[in-house]
Amino acid sequence: MPLPTSLQPGLSITQTTTVLSPGGRSEQLEQLAIETPYTIALNDETIGASMVLPVGLEEFAAGFLFGQGYIKKPGEIREILVCPEGRVAVYADVEVSAPKEVIITSGCGGTGKISREMLEGAFEPLQECRISFAEISDFIRQALQYSPLGPQTHCVHGCGLWQDGGLKVFFEDVGRHNAVDKVLGAILLGRATPRGAIYTTGRLTSDMVLKCARIGIPIIMSRTAPSSLGLAIARSAGATLAAYARPDRLNVFNAPERIID
Repeated sequence: MPLPTSLQPGLSITQTTTVLSPGGRSEQLEQLAIETPYTIALNDETIGASMVLPVGLEEFAAGFLFGQGYIKKPGEIREILVCPEGRVAVYADVEVSAPKEVIITSGCGGTGKISREMLEGAFEPLQECRISFAEISDFIRQALQYSPLGPQTHCVHGCGLWQDGGLKVFFEDVGRHNAVDKVLGAILLGRATPRGAIYTTGRLTSDMVLKCARIGIPIIMSRTAPSSLGLAIARSAGATLAAYARPDRLNVFNAPERIID
């Protein structure tokens, strides 16, 4: 499991704000999440860029390239170098062909992009597993309590993977897509497998569900809602899709049989 983000420096700054109300004004300290631009390169070819929380950058780069259709499976990446000037260089045993045709999805500012080829074609079988409701309760509680960065800044999304009865990895980011990409990147880098359940604080739109299903995760959960296309993709892939996830309840939109009492 990666080091909790609360223990890593450089993820937030303190800012003095002026609080105004009918009763007057006062000063208050607030924590702001750091948002930094990073460019992703594959075999020395620039592929794209995103604004990210500067943690889990190796995992983010791997997950980003998966969503763009360049990295297909674990074992293809040979080396990742995080450069101080805001660049992540990935070297992999893949061919960097002409730019992929991408679809701009629901990410704010165009941050949500997936390759068209990811949207098309049949799904590979998912890595089957089941999860008990007691495990789901522990999963959600641990994910929400993993780092104080969210409560401190109110500006980040979290995403975790539950595997073999425990929280395997957890990442945060200013973008919900980025947080999911970091978890997918951990799988691509061999730090976890798809055989588990993923939980995100972000909504489950088409691209979010699609990337999770394409990598083989069978159980996809969110603190918020799915979209109609997100549900359609889950049905096509045969994935369990659960929304409004709380420690004491779930709304399961598809394949509830993987969740057991």
